[in-house]
Amino acid sequence: MSDGIRLNKFISSSGFCSRRKADEWIASHKVYVNGVPADMGMRVFPDDQVVINGKIIQKQDSFKLVAFYKPKGYACTAHRGDQSSIFQNFPLDTDLKYIGRLDKDSEGLLLLSNDGDLCNAIAKARNQHEKEYVVTVNRPITADFLEGMSNGVRIYNKDKDTYVVTNPCKVYLQDENTFIIILTQGLNRQIRRMCEHFDYRVKRLKRVRVMNITLNGMQSGEIRRVSEDEYQQLKQMLTQKEK
Repeated sequence: MSDGIRLNKFISSSGFCSRRKADEWIASHKVYVNGVPADMGMRVFPDDQVVINGKIIQKQDSFKLVAFYKPKGYACTAHRGDQSSIFQNFPLDTDLKYIGRLDKDSEGLLLLSNDGDLCNAIAKARNQHEKEYVVTVNRPITADFLEGMSNGVRIYNKDKDTYVVTNPCKVYLQDENTFIIILTQGLNRQIRRMCEHFDYRVKRLKRVRVMNITLNGMQSGEIRRVSEDEYQQLKQMLTQKEK
């Protein structure tokens, strides 16, 4: 590391945020190196102290990517005041960040990593990475419902204060009241709101896959390291999407 490392990469490797977000912090003059405001593109060295908005940033010693079977009733939040937080109730390292949250009433696969760039690459909407869910609703499923869900549904997008039509997606009937849906986007409570559009109420929602990582064989509350084979396949998929 005689030539140092680019500041945004150093920040990303700490798990604080992605490189893109790090550039935004630097541009907003909230990043200091050895007490001096940082410049875009500068390099840092092992003895340098990097501070963002008053927080000292330290490079992670090792890369982490874990799969967690989040049970229903727990929240994807790091807020210390929320007693339902996954970080308060399960032995998850505090340097991990979840990738694509699950709402409190949902369960299933949650990926977490301390690599900000990886988190950003997986979560990036434009890459259209697949996420698969098994959904049980309150009444028998009709062919019209399956077709309507797969063609796209007009729902309210709270983040943009406007109505949007969801992307076309794959929907399959599993049994009378249960279907499988594969999404390539992640709007807030998207599946629940899509179902409500057709007067269906979700009784159980479980995410079983994110890209090539699956929930297979895992028990509720279980945490496991993503295998090297899974990680290499994941990286290959991410590289293909970026091309």
